[in-house]
Amino acid sequence: MAAGPDGVAGATRLERAFREEWGAVVATLARRLGDLQAAEDAAAEAFAAAAAAWARDGVPPNPGGWLTVTAWRKAVDAYRAGGAQTASVDPQLLGQVTAAPAADLEEQAMTGTLGDDRLGLIFACCHPALAEEVRVALTLRFVAGLTTREIAAAFVVPEATLAQRLVRAKRKIRESGIKFGVPPQHRLAERLRSVRAVVYLVFNEGFASGGDGELIRRDLCEEAIWLGRLLGRLFPEDGETAGLLALMLLHQSRAAARVSADGRPVPLAEQDRSLWDAALVSEGVAVLDRALTRHGPGPYQLQAAIAALHGQAGSFESTDWAQIALLYGALARLDPSPVVEVNRAVAVGMADGGLAGLAVLVPVVAAGTLDQYGPLHAAHGFLLEKAGYPERARGAWARAAEFAGNAALRDELLRRHGDPL
Repeated sequence: MAAGPDGVAGATRLERAFREEWGAVVATLARRLGDLQAAEDAAAEAFAAAAAAWARDGVPPNPGGWLTVTAWRKAVDAYRAGGAQTASVDPQLLGQVTAAPAADLEEQAMTGTLGDDRLGLIFACCHPALAEEVRVALTLRFVAGLTTREIAAAFVVPEATLAQRLVRAKRKIRESGIKFGVPPQHRLAERLRSVRAVVYLVFNEGFASGGDGELIRRDLCEEAIWLGRLLGRLFPEDGETAGLLALMLLHQSRAAARVSADGRPVPLAEQDRSLWDAALVSEGVAVLDRALTRHGPGPYQLQAAIAALHGQAGSFESTDWAQIALLYGALARLDPSPVVEVNRAVAVGMADGGLAGLAVLVPVVAAGTLDQYGPLHAAHGFLLEKAGYPERARGAWARAAEFAGNAALRDELLRRHGDPL
């Protein structure tokens, strides 16, 4: 049976609520239940209930509060009935909570005064006891709200493999007694580096989304920036935390110019800079300036300084490429990686010519460690063209299209640089 206009609107609001509220609902239940699996199961039941109730009764004024209260009731009902989703929850913990009326939670949720527990959830997801790739997957699933399929596509692994990783990780969190809250002061520093890395990976998944979907996932970018602001308030004197926030703000300032009206990716050299968000550029630069006064710059601060030079340049050609190349050199010494060398090669090529850039890039190409990394081949094609080797560049561009992380990017590379046949 086809849905009428109200049904369509309800479905749209439900989809939006899932994107906006999933992480908050799961975080609140995880903290109260002490179990991520039980929280996820109850949240899923609440969203299923919303699909029916909202189509019948309309979307409530406070969707997040409605979902939180409904999920909590589902969890309590399942526990009292011996339901599967609470079978692993500590009976003493849940029994203490369910023994009292849930009016406090309901009142706080429906009035919008419920505290946001997502920062505590991200610290749990980023616990050092978990492998790094698992930390990212957990955060993308439970803080940012990506589906298992979307995360699997981002990691280029089978969906079933990723699902098993999440199951094992949730079990380890429960069995290890990892708390869903901000750790005590003496443990914060050791956990912060991991949290920063995960937040930036969430941002990157939004800024250059993989798979066949939209090129930019604004919801993920905004989620990562929101988390970055929270970290900044929690660690006001930490220069790298501020550097991370500045970096995300400066990248996000260019979002509106990175995709054309018909959905094609627009390279930096061709972007309409009048579309850049001047307020985000100013904020990012101000955050960076404050960060640089605290101590010697770290990797996030150096990357933010590079982004600031781009953000303040009047055009692609007038960008201070020599300074950017120097900053990439400093980044390569501080935090060496072949990806940094790819970016440094492009900056050197812009500052000193294509041959100079190729001298930096060719060893990375020859090493083969980034052979399936699309931006490596795009940089190779760009520098070969700049050095006067268009025929050789065509093969590099074909490789860039082959390993493009997004369908729209692949199509644009083929349109610009070669026939797909």
